[in-house]
Amino acid sequence: MDRMKGKIALISGSATGLGAAQAIRFAQEGAQVMIADIDADLAKETVSEIENAGGSVAFVRLDATDAASWQAAVAATVDRFGGLTTLCNNVGVTPLSSIEAQSIDGWNKVIAINQTSVFLGMQAARGPLIAAGNSAVVNIGSLTALRGMPGTLGYTATKGAISAMTRVAAMEWVGDGVRVNTIIPGPMRTRTQAGITEEQERLQRARIPMGDLGLPVDIANGALFLASDEARYITGTELVIDGGWAASA
Repeated sequence: MDRMKGKIALISGSATGLGAAQAIRFAQEGAQVMIADIDADLAKETVSEIENAGGSVAFVRLDATDAASWQAAVAATVDRFGGLTTLCNNVGVTPLSSIEAQSIDGWNKVIAINQTSVFLGMQAARGPLIAAGNSAVVNIGSLTALRGMPGTLGYTATKGAISAMTRVAAMEWVGDGVRVNTIIPGPMRTRTQAGITEEQERLQRARIPMGDLGLPVDIANGALFLASDEARYITGTELVIDGGWAASA
């Protein structure tokens, strides 16, 4: 129960889904957690769950596409908990569009939400992370960065960029006590997944060697490992959590 003792985590997009699962697991393992999300109402349930279990948690509103909002979220975390050791970037949207149907407005929106948010988060958190030492950043990528999936050009562009940005940040900060890694999730049972049809889910399951979709806690456990001191010798890499899909032919 102490794998994250002494850690202070700012987790973006953590009102629900993968981010909420990370917040809950980190708190269970002793971290102080700042839930950062644009939707305060959705965050209340996650905050209450952590508080009711005796965890240390707070909420800050975050527009992850806005630099000033990121700076305010980082400042709020440092003010509340006395520092920052851990940043998890979860914010993302998953629009589908063929190349010819992709509008420039839609393209710019997905870039801002999925990719620019990661840049802004790492930039805003850099100072406190370095000051804390022995810190970690966990960015959430996607299986689309490894597999060509029709209809996902904008989304795939952002997730491939996140993997590349992770490698650069890892090398820039390797001497500063900050590790930076990416998690590559496969299909997960989240709110987004709930919008697909039974037939679409059946086809997804058929492609996954382990035979089923993952759960948010599977990603949270991976993030927990990468953020903990257990991963002290790991930086600039990708942890694929996808039931074997990426490894299959």
